[in-house]
Amino acid sequence: MPGRSEDGSGLLFPAAGGAAPERTTGRSRKNAPLAERIRPQSLDELVGQEEVLGEGRPLRRAIEADRFPSIILWGPPGSGKTTLAHVVRQRTTSHFEALSAVLSGVKELREVLRQAEERLAREGRRTVLFIDEIHRYNKAQQDALLSHVESGDVTLIGATTENPSFEVNAALLSRCRVVVLKPLDAGQLESVLRRALADRERGLGSLQPRVDDDALAFLAAASDGDARTALNVLEMAVINAPPDADGAHPVSLTAMQDAFARKALLYDKAGEEHYNIISALHKSIRNSDADAGLYWLARMLEAGEDPLYVARRLVRFASEDVGMADPQALVVAMAAQQAVHFIGMPEGALALAEIVVYLAAAPKSNALYVAYGEAAAEALTTRAEPVPLWIRNAPTPLMKQLGYGRGYRYAHDEAEGVAEMDSLPDALRGRHYYRPSERGAEAETAARLEAARRIRERARKGEPPPKD
Repeated sequence: MPGRSEDGSGLLFPAAGGAAPERTTGRSRKNAPLAERIRPQSLDELVGQEEVLGEGRPLRRAIEADRFPSIILWGPPGSGKTTLAHVVRQRTTSHFEALSAVLSGVKELREVLRQAEERLAREGRRTVLFIDEIHRYNKAQQDALLSHVESGDVTLIGATTENPSFEVNAALLSRCRVVVLKPLDAGQLESVLRRALADRERGLGSLQPRVDDDALAFLAAASDGDARTALNVLEMAVINAPPDADGAHPVSLTAMQDAFARKALLYDKAGEEHYNIISALHKSIRNSDADAGLYWLARMLEAGEDPLYVARRLVRFASEDVGMADPQALVVAMAAQQAVHFIGMPEGALALAEIVVYLAAAPKSNALYVAYGEAAAEALTTRAEPVPLWIRNAPTPLMKQLGYGRGYRYAHDEAEGVAEMDSLPDALRGRHYYRPSERGAEAETAARLEAARRIRERARKGEPPPKD
């Protein structure tokens, strides 16, 4: 319903209506998860994001002055998007509304916007509208925001884990400032965790937690910058730790690892991270870095990517980036694809690892890729030249009568295995699309093709073949 939103912890925080926004603290939320209870209440409590929220930064000054523009907060889970909106809600004198794009539709959104417009006209009071997961709104829902954001009826705070360039309408995006929030580093996460352990009112301090330093370091590193994940695991580990004789709750590294269970890798098979990681895989192998290639391969496979998708991309790489420098690369890539198809996962991962290392070590040439691109462009943008008569097939008497096949020279009957005739149309005679590199097996291919060109040239000039 309007005025209530699901935050990143799966909890609802109340709408801030009335003359001033309602101030809620962890004191009234003792049953909420730790990540919600310990949520910062002010800009000074925020950890990380110094580039956009540090002292003196424009956005911080704007929030402190309660005069900030419409913004889209873009960052990975647990980077502080909902927290920043919560801090704004605590500070602003404007009416604050919160919606979840997962839970609300056009009807709810339009009602909130209608009320905002009336409030501004009636009271002269603006509305700050926070929309969590704004990328889940469709075009019609995003379009409904346009005029209200442009007119100033609402100041929009949109939160998204997806690239706004792809997921937010260009018209709406042009009316907002995109603020990029980065994942917290291990040191920042450890600071958040220690604060939660020490806080007796909102955190875990009343339980007398005694968490080993190596356990905290492990959790901070394994959480991938996601403060919510780290806090939720910390709470589970402390609560489930049997108290010792002093009533303290000790948590060892092993206990923390058990609480963490299996790491959920940051990956979305349909989102930007999918394309970021496959790009990283390609570029690592192209740069002959087998270690980086294996890491990005593992990131994809362990996150649940379709192994046949990865195999298809590696087959493409074998032709595009290795090409004739090592023609065997395509054979090995196809063998890896067949192995994955035949034995499945997880065993098939080793076949993909093998081809990643093979491709990384192989000599590289994109000459074939460039050659086909140039030939394709010429085929699409120039006149469709007729096939020269001498290389046309002549299966009927009429076609023979019309000159099909006349003058064709059978290469196997030539002394050097190459005939003098040109195989390109007259208008394209002399074109060179394929320009081999001198790397790997392509150097030998280049030599053979150049020798054939020289033979054709001598034959056209009537010169005899050279004596051995």
